[in-house]
Amino acid sequence: MASDVVHVVDDDVDVRKSLGFLLATADFAVRLYESATAFLATEPKEIDGCIVTDVRMPGIDGIEFLRQLKARGHAVPVIVMTGHADVALAVQAMKEGAADFIEKPFDDQVLIGAIRSAVDNRNRGVASHPQAADIRKNLSTLSDRERQVLDGLVSGLPNKTIAYDLGISPRTVEIHRANLMSKMGAGSLSHLVRMALIADPKG
Repeated sequence: MASDVVHVVDDDVDVRKSLGFLLATADFAVRLYESATAFLATEPKEIDGCIVTDVRMPGIDGIEFLRQLKARGHAVPVIVMTGHADVALAVQAMKEGAADFIEKPFDDQVLIGAIRSAVDNRNRGVASHPQAADIRKNLSTLSDRERQVLDGLVSGLPNKTIAYDLGISPRTVEIHRANLMSKMGAGSLSHLVRMALIADPKG
């Protein structure tokens, strides 16, 4: 567990402190940074564990942070925290290589579970995703309409916009969304988006 350092990057001091406390009680080593700029300034050659970052920050935001980490050759898993209305940003973060995204406000255990999963997957060092074939098989069971709703969700569109584009009601979009999440075995929107991106990394 020694390498399980969680680097928390958030410009909100209260969020930083509460996450630091939460993760310390879950037996993670925690390092806190007030900005992506501060993290990159102290950046070690090798980054252990994983990074938890807010998507909306002054200066370098979460998306640009992901790009800079990638540009510097770091393969560290990054979990992005987003506001409820930031689905488009979350999807963009996944496309930039984020390991996961979590919508605020989130349950403490959801964050801890995401961190453990990110660290475990990193330690396994999977070259090509082992679930890609299963995910594609599940995708093939979707109806045309469910596939259209999925495409909208992966594009980061809210239900109302998907409904307008497809000429159906937002309630119908919710039903299709629930059905396709069930068929895909997705426990959350981030899980669903992640699976769609694994099946088609070009997105």
